[in-house]
Amino acid sequence: MNGLPATVLMTADAVGGVWSYALGLCAALPEIRFVVAVLGPPPQPAQRVAAERLANLALAEGRFRLEWMSGGPADVAASRRWLAALAMRHGADLVHVNGFAQARLDCGVPVVAVGHSDVLSWWRAVHGCAAPPEWGAYRGHVVDGLCAADRIVVPSHAALADLRRQYGLPLTHVAVIANGIDLAAAARRSKRPVVMAAGRIWDAAKNLVLLDRIAPDLAWPVEIAGDAAHPEQGVVRFRHARLLGLLNPAALRRRLAAAAIFAAPAFYEPFGLTIVEAAASGCALALGDIASLRENWDGAAVFLPPGDGAAWRAGLDRLIADASERRRLAAAARARAERFALAESAARYRALYCDLHDVAARRRSA
Repeated sequence: MNGLPATVLMTADAVGGVWSYALGLCAALPEIRFVVAVLGPPPQPAQRVAAERLANLALAEGRFRLEWMSGGPADVAASRRWLAALAMRHGADLVHVNGFAQARLDCGVPVVAVGHSDVLSWWRAVHGCAAPPEWGAYRGHVVDGLCAADRIVVPSHAALADLRRQYGLPLTHVAVIANGIDLAAAARRSKRPVVMAAGRIWDAAKNLVLLDRIAPDLAWPVEIAGDAAHPEQGVVRFRHARLLGLLNPAALRRRLAAAAIFAAPAFYEPFGLTIVEAAASGCALALGDIASLRENWDGAAVFLPPGDGAAWRAGLDRLIADASERRRLAAAARARAERFALAESAARYRALYCDLHDVAARRRSA
């Protein structure tokens, strides 16, 4: 049958990389109408402008806490009802949930759950132990969603291994689909002597505080783009690195194009879309030595232990001093970034959507 769903209801949040992922996918599939249902804090003005530029995207906003936020599990039932009503109102043929809890919907159409990250894996990576009992309700909602979804998508094999390990489920109906970027949009220009990083500054998993600690000892300045304001817990302050704030996509691309080194000392990073953007922009990559980043960048980056500030200081010192090694790594990273084209990622989602749409049509006609 190979039918394409006319309308997809997609959940998103405006807190992290899911927003860029969602808008990128909508832009790459213009033949589908997307209703993007925003959970959590409302989008920033620049995020709204980016969404409004897409003719095939309509925004809907619900004032429900995200499942990982304080009190978030208490909002799950109401958010599910809201999403089911949206699916009916807009005649959605399929629901694409960028999370877990909302995948258990009573809406009569197939549901895809995309696991970009999860708290139990985050906790284990950051704290080195299991999440405390107060995360029990969250765990229950994640298991609910994983069991209810018609398909599960993860951005890396490492992310799939984390889900299996933390939630004890076989997860057989899973597709590994890497996130993608518009490679043609990546700019390249003369490189500045700077070590750049980007991400949610308040997120301990990004481990950007390590770069702030070692910044005074490096010959080059450290510049970090990203939001320092936690959605619930105040603003993070750094002492040594230069904070650039939350940049719009074009401004971030310009910064990456001019940066000689991009550093991501993450404890936990299921994929890392900004790393792909840095690679496509010709940065030499210095990355945390974790399974997901090895999976994507082995042979095209320097890997350093996330918890070892001395190793990061020495590793970045070597890169700063060795221009030929920076050029070699930058070339390797650019070549590797070709694997993560948005068109390829979108094609795989399109095929998944078609498959689920066909299955639903066969069930209705049986």
